[in-house]
This record gives sequence, C-alpha cells and structure tokens, in this order.
Amino acid sequence: MLRAIVATPDPAAADQLRLALEETGRAGVVRVLSRYPDEHELLRILRAHAPQLFFVDVSPLKEALQMAALVAEHAPGAQVLAFDRQRDPGTLLELMRAGIREFLAVPCPPDELGAVLDRATAALEHAPTVVRETDELIAFLPAKPGVGCSTVALNTAVALAADGANRVLLIDFDLNCGIIGFLLHITAEYSVVDAAEHAAHLDEQLWTKLVTKCGNLDVLPSGPIRLGFRIEPPAMRYLIDFARRNYDFICVDLSGLMERFSVELMQECKRIYLVCTPELPALHLARQKLEYLRSLELESRITVLLNRAQKRALVSGAEVEKALGLPVTIEIPNDYRGVHQALSDAKPVLRNSDLGKCFTKLAGLITAKEAPAKPAHRLVEYFSIVPARYSSTGPAQEQ
Repeated sequence: MLRAIVATPDPAAADQLRLALEETGRAGVVRVLSRYPDEHELLRILRAHAPQLFFVDVSPLKEALQMAALVAEHAPGAQVLAFDRQRDPGTLLELMRAGIREFLAVPCPPDELGAVLDRATAALEHAPTVVRETDELIAFLPAKPGVGCSTVALNTAVALAADGANRVLLIDFDLNCGIIGFLLHITAEYSVVDAAEHAAHLDEQLWTKLVTKCGNLDVLPSGPIRLGFRIEPPAMRYLIDFARRNYDFICVDLSGLMERFSVELMQECKRIYLVCTPELPALHLARQKLEYLRSLELESRITVLLNRAQKRALVSGAEVEKALGLPVTIEIPNDYRGVHQALSDAKPVLRNSDLGKCFTKLAGLITAKEAPAKPAHRLVEYFSIVPARYSSTGPAQEQ
C-alpha cells in the first residue's frame, strides 16, 4: 500500500480524501498536515514517513507551490498531487507551470481517483521515492558477557556525536541484560521494546517521546527485563529504516546471544565491531562467533576491538590477531578507575584521558570512512595458546 501525506487547512477535505484513498485499498494516509510546515519541519516529516504520495491543497496557491518544491527537493520521486474543492483554470495553469500534472477536485469520483493512482504508481515504478538514508549502521558485538562491549559502544557513540555535527543514535538491543540506561542513569518511561511494538507507526512526534537525549546523543535504552520477549524481524526492520532516515550514525549494542533479530540486524550493518578481551574464554567465544558470522559471509564487515589491553598482558594483541585470523583495529587500554568514575558521574569517560582519546580515534576511523584492513591469513589449525578443551566447532545457537 502506498504511503500518503495530505496537507490541507480544511479538516473536512482531509477526511474525504483519506476515506476515498482507504476505499481503493491502494493507499493509506500516514499523516495529515493542517498547515504548511517550514523546510526544517517538512524535512523531519519526510524522514519519518518516507511518503510516496503527497496530496497538497492548493487553495492557498503560493504556500502550496512552495511546499511542493520542497518535497521535490528533499524526496525526489514522491508524487505531488494537487487538490481543491473547485477547478480554477488559473490555478491549473500555475500548477502546470510548476510541473504538477495531477489535480483532483474534492470530493472526487472513485474512477478519477483510481486513474490518478494508476499514473502515480507507474511513475513510482519508473523512479521510486528517494529519501536520504544513512548506511552507517554499526553493531557492537561482545565476544562474551563482561568484556565491556556496552562501555565501548556508549563511548564511541558519544565521540561520534561530540561536536554536534552528526546526528547519532545509540540503541541497546540487549533485552535482558542491557546496561546503557544504567551507565547513563537513564530512568526513561519508554525503551527499545516500546519502539519495536510501535515500529510500524513511528513518526517524529512519537519518536521524541521514545528516545532520551544525552547531550548531542539520542539513546534508546533496553528498559526493564521482559523475559521471553522477542523483537520480530519485521519490527526491527521498520525501526532501523526509520532510524536510517533520521540519523547520520546508528550504533547498536547487542547481547552476543545471536538472537534471530540480532543476526538479521548484523546482516544490515556496515560494520560489526567484535569486542574481545585478552583472555582465553573471551578468545574462545570470539572465535566461535567469527566462525558463525563467516558462514553468513559477514567476515568482510567484522573488525576486532581488543578491550582492556595491557602492556604486559599474558596474551598480546599480535597473539589475538593470530588466534582470530583478523587484525585488531584498536587496542583499548584498561582503565578501571576512569570507567568507574564515569559510571559514578553518569557520564562518558573523560575525553582527554588515554581511554577517551582511544574512543575519539575510533570515532575518527568511522567518520573518515576508511576501508577496512584486509583480514590476516586464516589458520586452519586451532591456535596454540588455547588448550584443547576450549576447542569449538559449529555455529552459535540461535535464540
């Protein structure tokens, strides 16, 4: 069904057009605008709904033509259709000069509306609506619980949003053990669960109630534990599509349990940061996850982040690379005191600390759009630093 927006100061005309479209079964009105918004507000509306049809009341002709021009600029391909309660020859001439070829007199006969929808559908098939969407969807996947993945995701997102130039969203998709809200002391009424439940009806007004602003960063926390709740893949796709239209960067913190929705989400991601620590259990599970993601042909998107790295660690960064068959992009230093202080203050780690500089560097690599490093040669044999009892075969279990 085609998504339509109706802009008119006449409520009766809006109702007539909405009912007529619903009766066709081919289009539905997702938003009625009772006034003509300015460019900034219109852009938010277009990103929220990605309409394919835009019905504009041309009784105030000047304002209608201005808005039609903005729709054409910000949503190329969207079909602008004019309507009024009467057919004025002068108005029709101005519409033609503005490039608007479709006009309806409301109330309109069903056959006339059907013919207009036929032409609009054909035009959309030839040139679909284009609303700006980001491809910067970034997943943070823990090798195992407790490796500090949420801390890494949070501080990287904060670094991406630091100067306010980028619109950044952080979503906590760990539905049972998510701690992003705890790290920031968020006591929001709504969560990612609410967003998923209303995903098919998201708009800019509902969205402002769902997210929590933390400085320049928007956060969608996981909320209270809801045992057995699952986000269905269609709801996840609606949610992510909405976010893609409204943000420059979307960071998602995953549980690492490889739920069905999280696996589908990683298939949509441009980057997957596998967060690991230099410990044998973490390396064992990191390798297990890598094998599963390789089976899905996602290896080219995976980057290893070595968290809590130490100068005299029992397992060095080079040994981690050898074990996993992938390069370590960044070794994140261990700073227990700095992380503890940040948690106590409900703030990100200090930007001028060694740890804070590391997250700024990682954000710089993301915004610079650097090509990922080529994977190191993959070892067939199991790595020597792990005892035989840690050997793993087969993919991770889906939940």
